[in-house]
Amino acid sequence: MATTVHEPPKIEPRRLPIEGSGNGGWRNLVPAGGDPRRVKDSSPPPASTGIWVALASITMTFAAFTSAMIVRQGTAPLVHITLPPILYLNTLLIIASSITLELSRKQIAAFMGAGRDKDHSAIPSRWLYVTLFLGLLFVAGQTFAWIQLKAQGIGLATNISYSFFYVLTVAHALHVFGGLGGLVRVIGKVHNSALRRSTLDATSRYWHFMGGLWVYLLLLLWMKL
Repeated sequence: MATTVHEPPKIEPRRLPIEGSGNGGWRNLVPAGGDPRRVKDSSPPPASTGIWVALASITMTFAAFTSAMIVRQGTAPLVHITLPPILYLNTLLIIASSITLELSRKQIAAFMGAGRDKDHSAIPSRWLYVTLFLGLLFVAGQTFAWIQLKAQGIGLATNISYSFFYVLTVAHALHVFGGLGGLVRVIGKVHNSALRRSTLDATSRYWHFMGGLWVYLLLLLWMKL
C-alpha cells in the first residue's frame, strides 16, 4: 500500500526590525532615510474629532449666554451702554490673525511637500509668529478695554448690561488663550520637525472659530446693548 508523505508545514520566520531603521519595530515612526512629515501625515487624526467636540461645547456655552440675554431683555429692557472703541480695532486684529494663519498653512504645506530637496534651515514659522503676535495684541486690547471701563467706575455689578458685557468678553478671551497655547504648540512642533497635519488643521479651525465668535459677540453687544 502506498504511503503518502506530507510536506512539512512551512514556518514563516518572524520579521525583525531592520537595523538602522530607528524605529525599534514600532509602526508610524521614522523609517531609515524617510521623511518624518510624510510618515506622520498617514496616522489617524484624533485631533480632528477632539476639536469638533470642543467647538460644539463652546458653541452651546455662548448660545446659553445669548439666550439668557434675550430672555432678560424680554422681561426688562437692558440699559444702553457705549462699547469701548478699541473693540473695533481688536476685531481687525483677530481677523488679520486668521489671514496670517492661512498664509502660514500654505507655507508649511509647501515646505512639507517639497520632498528631500527642501531647505531644512528655512523653517516656515514666520507667519505663525505673526499670528501669535496679533492674538496677543487682541488679548491686550481686550484687557485695555476692561481697564478703561474700570477707571470710569464701571464694573461687573454696575448694571445688567455691563454684566453681560464682562461675562461675554472675558469668557471669549479665556478661550482665545487656549488658541494661543495651540499656536505655541504648533510652532514648537514645526521647529522640531514633528508637526502633524491634523494638529495644524485642528489649531487653525479653533483659531478661525474664535475669530468668527468674536465678530458674532461684537454684533450681539452692539445690537442688544
